[in-house]
Amino acid sequence: MQNRLSILFFSCMLANGFCGNAQQTKVEPGALVASNDSLRLISRQFRFTEGPAADKKGNIYFTDQPNDRIWKYSTSGRLTLFLEGTRRANGLHIDRRGNIVACSDEYGQICSINPRKKIEVLTEKQDGQQLNGPNDLWIAPDGIVYFTDPYYRRPYHTVTMPKLKKEAVYYLLPGSRTALVADSTLAKPNGIEGTPDGRYLYVADIKDNKTYRYTIQPDGTLAGRTLFAAQGSDGMTLDNRGNVYLTGNGITVYDSTGNKITQIPIPEKWTANLCFGGKKGDQLFITASEGFYVLPMNVKGAEYSR
Repeated sequence: MQNRLSILFFSCMLANGFCGNAQQTKVEPGALVASNDSLRLISRQFRFTEGPAADKKGNIYFTDQPNDRIWKYSTSGRLTLFLEGTRRANGLHIDRRGNIVACSDEYGQICSINPRKKIEVLTEKQDGQQLNGPNDLWIAPDGIVYFTDPYYRRPYHTVTMPKLKKEAVYYLLPGSRTALVADSTLAKPNGIEGTPDGRYLYVADIKDNKTYRYTIQPDGTLAGRTLFAAQGSDGMTLDNRGNVYLTGNGITVYDSTGNKITQIPIPEKWTANLCFGGKKGDQLFITASEGFYVLPMNVKGAEYSR
């Protein structure tokens, strides 16, 4: 999840010199994509879409960060503005109480937004310094929040240089206000997602064009980092077969062992993020440049396997 200049740079430099095919809208049926269904554009009224997350009912919340808004797409097909003035929310996740937990990078914060739209800051500093700009996050079953904190210069930032030298992966224990370092050795961590059983965490290093898998320890720390795929990613999601969906030049799907199994083209310059939702959890919602899309699938989101 990054600003648009960085997006174009990384998509062209890291994806072997090409960007997505803006003319292709038909997605062929296959083992993952539902038969006789095509990618459907829901709306293109945004400047840059990001951070989709599903609530327990399957409603989708996503961000339009340049316009500082969070939108809601209901299971009935209604698109409405949920909140304006989000502290520049980017990646989202919804906790068990129905609060939207957001990477709000205007002030380098992780925020919780309750259903009444009240914003609470959960954390904002590391070793007394402001976080660079929390980008994407995932909440484990035990409530630990894992998030990435790269630095992307935004037009609305009042601080022109990052306070923290490292662009790291952090975790926040339930009830704590202090973010702890999980891994500070990546070049630019970006997309992040974990397995529903809380055993594994996937983190994409978009600058180094790699995605790693970690084992989550009982105390919340990460261990056993292994290379999962030689591809970076902006956002990511998992399905109930253990497949991992990476974004950037459309959607690239890998099986649980790291073998590439399919490529899903998206008719935008950059595919930022995605999540499963809908009433049955078998709709893939995609945020890509100015567009918001849905693709019916033969699989469900990983969380629907619990």
